Amino acid sequence: MRTFCWFLLLMVLALAAIAVFSYPAWTLLHPHFEFPFHRMGERIGMLALLAGFVLLARRLGLADRVSLGYGLPRRAFVREMALGLALGVLTMLAVVGAMSALGLLAWTRLAGVTGAALLQLIVARLGSGLAVAFIEETFLRGAMQSGIARESGTGTAIVLTAIVYSATHFFASYHIAPAQVNPHSGFDLLSGTLQAFAHPAAIADAFLALMAVGVLLGLIRAATGNIAACLGLHAGWVWVMLVVHELSQPRREAPLGFLLSRFDGFVGWLVLAWILVLALPLWRFYRRRGALSSAA
Repeated sequence: MRTFCWFLLLMVLALAAIAVFSYPAWTLLHPHFEFPFHRMGERIGMLALLAGFVLLARRLGLADRVSLGYGLPRRAFVREMALGLALGVLTMLAVVGAMSALGLLAWTRLAGVTGAALLQLIVARLGSGLAVAFIEETFLRGAMQSGIARESGTGTAIVLTAIVYSATHFFASYHIAPAQVNPHSGFDLLSGTLQAFAHPAAIADAFLALMAVGVLLGLIRAATGNIAACLGLHAGWVWVMLVVHELSQPRREAPLGFLLSRFDGFVGWLVLAWILVLALPLWRFYRRRGALSSAA
């Protein structure tokens, strides 16, 4: 569990950096740049996490390509990532179709969108999906799962990384107006960032759904020996979700509205059920692909 504790400490220190350094950075930069205070704090946390991750990966012997999940040759890696992307899009579109059929989504925003604007949105959100997947999969299913698995076994690594993966999705964007920024604002920003955890019942459905996603991705990482498929699946899911968020609104007042999360209006009991249905066939599919890759 030493590796897990190191990664947990790294995340705690990155959050602490937000509280401690946001206000000094604000006083230094705000007179010259119109950066929102919350954006500055987020960037400080991200930079602290990145710097700590590089140092920790080297210290724990996780800085090589195999440990990070990039052990496949480039062509094979891109092929597996593209396949995962296609599967991610198709499986998430199935969820969106079910939501629409159950009257859980109102597509009111779609009517006023031109073809050019829709294409631009789709391309832009693909970039966002790939960026999110690259960062999270490298950190979690790459280095973190590799390190924990070496010490405590694959099963423990999958569960612990899934818990962390789920928890990180509840870091909220908390805004503080420029006129209200003061020496304590860094701590206020941190408190606001973590405010969702003060009401666990309100996020239980989304937390369990995201944890199930994390377990599934961890199983696929273990089955294939790399994160190519995880990257593709993750990016495909995020891509579809971001586009749907832009074009629709959740109908929580619908008879089956409880199937949508109160946290983000999407990831809830319905998504959890769909992930549980997908888990076994996807894991078997990638276990066979992993065995074929190893034999090649």
